[in-house]
Amino acid sequence: MINEINANDYENTIVNQKGLAILDFYSTECPPCEALHPKYEFFDDIYKDNIKFYKIFRQGNKELATKLGVKSSPTLLFYKDGKEIAPRLTGAIKKSEINKTIVEYFKLEDKTKNIKRVNYEYDLVIIGGGPAGLTAGLYAGRAKIKTLIIDQNLPGGQVNLTHMVANYPGTGEDINGYALMHKLTEQVKRNDVDFFSASEIRSLDLTNKTVEVDDDKFVKAKAMILATGAKPRELGLPGEKEFFGKGISYCATCDGRFYEGKNIAVIGGGNSAVEESLFLAEFVNKITIIHQFDQFQANKTASDEALNNPKINVLWSHEPRAFVGTDRFEKLEVEDLKTKEKKVVDNIEGIFVFVGYVPQTELFKDQLKFDKWGYVEADETLKTNIPGVFVAGDVRSKQFRQITTAVSDGTVAALSVQKYLRG
Repeated sequence: MINEINANDYENTIVNQKGLAILDFYSTECPPCEALHPKYEFFDDIYKDNIKFYKIFRQGNKELATKLGVKSSPTLLFYKDGKEIAPRLTGAIKKSEINKTIVEYFKLEDKTKNIKRVNYEYDLVIIGGGPAGLTAGLYAGRAKIKTLIIDQNLPGGQVNLTHMVANYPGTGEDINGYALMHKLTEQVKRNDVDFFSASEIRSLDLTNKTVEVDDDKFVKAKAMILATGAKPRELGLPGEKEFFGKGISYCATCDGRFYEGKNIAVIGGGNSAVEESLFLAEFVNKITIIHQFDQFQANKTASDEALNNPKINVLWSHEPRAFVGTDRFEKLEVEDLKTKEKKVVDNIEGIFVFVGYVPQTELFKDQLKFDKWGYVEADETLKTNIPGVFVAGDVRSKQFRQITTAVSDGTVAALSVQKYLRG
């Protein structure tokens, strides 16, 4: 059983106890936290005789989180006899990462090896549960095609992390991204589509159309749709990996409220950077946006609102050069692109990076044809170079990437699958 504790319990429950323990710092309105929950329950079930599992609400225990240097949700801490003994895990945590840490640092037998594998067969398997994958599932389900959606996180994709969606047709007003995707997910489920959510794909063979999922599932399909989407682009700067989860974040929805009343910085100047800055401005003290150009690339409505927000200041024509700190992020080194002068942005306690996305193609990078930017190539029916394999959404080579274009792709891909299965 996973026990919930608070800051007052920490010393007696964790520090002063003998044995092995794992502590999960979680937040509300945090899709990665929700995706972690079934994985955490899984390990509690198989290791319950060896490890005590705890969770603590980070937003309600900010002083303890700050004291322990926990700056991101979720974050897993591993203890033996009251002392941390392993590297922390944070963000989109995989099952394999948790199990590897348990086996390596707790010196326990790998109990996942004892799990019996179950075989599944479907007409259609959709890899990815963002708006493209969900829409494809909706159309396939209504066509009575036996369909499975596999997502390594929660259904909804990057839209789950969007505070407000203002341009989705038919909503009548701005709608929270997570709420929009929840409605779509429930609609898909009502059409008898199966889901493997928060699951780790171990292998994917597109030619034979097979997928190994977690440690206990083997899936065979007649057709596949790849809708893996894109993930936040990293800057690749010194200190970025070291301070991820220690002051650096890519998710305002997950981590923004931790910085209530504090000063932060945002890197980027497109729609995501500007719109998420407006969200963060609701509760932080001050935001400094660092942008490489002399004007925003975001839509004019959001740009005007940001420029008129007294909490938001912009460093135009600047680029970051390094994240600096000791145990956590403390300051940012930037360069003025016009004068080439280097300076330090300090007096900030956190930094959010929104500089675009990169396609998530790791699962099939050696099996398909890609354009020069790494996106999957397909024809107008969204058929790839492998028969029976289609692609949809942000992972596809195309000019525009919006929720509506992803939904369109999902529709086309599902209709193409129907035609393919009919022969």
